[in-house]
Amino acid sequence: MDPMTILGVLVALGVVVGGHYLDGGLVHQLVNLPAALIVFGGTFAAAAVQSPKEEFGRAIRLLGWAFGGQRYDFREGINELVAWCGMVRRDGILTLEKELERTRDPLVMNGLQMLVDGKSSEAIRNSLGTELVTLEQNDLRGAKVIESMGGYAPTLGIIGAVLGLIHVMGNLKSPDELGSGIALAFVATVYGVGIANLLLIPIANKIKGLILTRYNYQEMMLEGMASIAQGQNPHVVRQRLQGYLR
Repeated sequence: MDPMTILGVLVALGVVVGGHYLDGGLVHQLVNLPAALIVFGGTFAAAAVQSPKEEFGRAIRLLGWAFGGQRYDFREGINELVAWCGMVRRDGILTLEKELERTRDPLVMNGLQMLVDGKSSEAIRNSLGTELVTLEQNDLRGAKVIESMGGYAPTLGIIGAVLGLIHVMGNLKSPDELGSGIALAFVATVYGVGIANLLLIPIANKIKGLILTRYNYQEMMLEGMASIAQGQNPHVVRQRLQGYLR
C-alpha cells in the first residue's frame, strides 16, 4: 500500500469532518445513505455509460494501482541491466533464461525472451516499442475515465440535493423539520464536490504520473536490452542509461 495516498485520503476526510465539527455541526449530520447512493452510484453509472467495457474495467484496476501498485526503481533497473550485460559477455546469451523466472514486468520478460531467442536490437526496439506505447495509451484512457468521474460527481451531488429539497417541500405541514431536512438535503452536494476534488481528480492525476514513470522505466529497460543485443560493454550501457536517473 502507498502510505502517502492513504494518508492524503485520511487527511482530506479529517479536514472535512473536523471543519464541520469545529463549526458546531455534528458528525452524524454528514451521514446520508440516500445521498451516498445517488452520488456514488450515479457517478459510477455515468462513467460506465460513457466508457467501453474494457476501458471501464481498466479504470477500476488502475484505482487499485494508485493505492498500492508496483513502483519502479530506476537505479536498481540500471544495475540489473549492467549485471545482465556482464553475464552475457561472460557466459553467453542463454544465461538470461534463468532471469525470466525472476522478472515480474511483462515487457521486460518479453525483452529477455527475445534476447534469448537471438533477436536483433532493432527487432527488440520495434516490437517492445509498439507494446510500450500501446500499454501507455490504454492506461491513459483508463485514467481519463476516473477523471471524468470527478466531473460527474458534483452534478450528481446537485441532483441529490434537489431531490432532497423536493422531499422537504413535500412535508411543509411540519415546519419544525424543515431546517434539518434542508441541511440533510445538501449533504449530497458535499459528497459530490468532496469525492471529485479530494479523491477522484487527484487519483486520476496520480495515475497519470505513475503511467509516465512506468513508461520511462520500461523505455530505459528496452534501451538497455537493445544495447545487450548489440554486445555493448557494461560500462557503456551504464553511461547510456544514466540520463534516466532522477
